[in-house]
Amino acid sequence: MSNEQKDPQSKKTTNQLGLWLSIGVAIGTSLGVAFDNIPIGVALGIMLGTAIGTSLSQKNKKD
Repeated sequence: MSNEQKDPQSKKTTNQLGLWLSIGVAIGTSLGVAFDNIPIGVALGIMLGTAIGTSLSQKNKKD
């Protein structure tokens, strides 16, 4: 028997929104530092992370 047959609960689902939100904030902060405007960079990162995370979450729900 494989591990998948023994323990069906072993699959971990990832929170795509939270993951991409944190990645977006990190990228936005680095862009904000580069362009000397950290709040705008963080805001752009939040928007980007939310958009990507939401779209991937919706895609995973359809599958």
